[in-house]
Amino acid sequence: VQLQASGGGLVQAGGSLRLSCAASGRAFSGYAAGWFRQAPEKEREFVAAIARSSSIKYYADSVRGRFTVSRDNSKNTLYLQMNGLKPEDTAVYYCAADTNSAGDIRRLGPARGYWGQGTLVTVSS
Repeated sequence: VQLQASGGGLVQAGGSLRLSCAASGRAFSGYAAGWFRQAPEKEREFVAAIARSSSIKYYADSVRGRFTVSRDNSKNTLYLQMNGLKPEDTAVYYCAADTNSAGDIRRLGPARGYWGQGTLVTVSS
């Protein structure tokens, strides 16, 4: 499966953005999926994950209550709604997919699964 992330941009603190990740190549419904981010000079970190049927969702503590992960399998698209953005949310955001569970997405390394190219989110103070 190929993934293409979009929707990043510059936003003021407290604002909102919605990221999208379009999947192609194989039925997206066959994959658990999620979002990661990498800030400058920091390691890539888990943000959110969602099961194939959307029945299970996981969030990093730093975004829980502000971010919402969702998917539309009929459109082969993964979303990340980000509200209450903070300057520390500034990062390149990557979408990822894997044939294992949403729980396994949380521990997905860059050498496993499928990854999009990343979209930059910049939050100004």
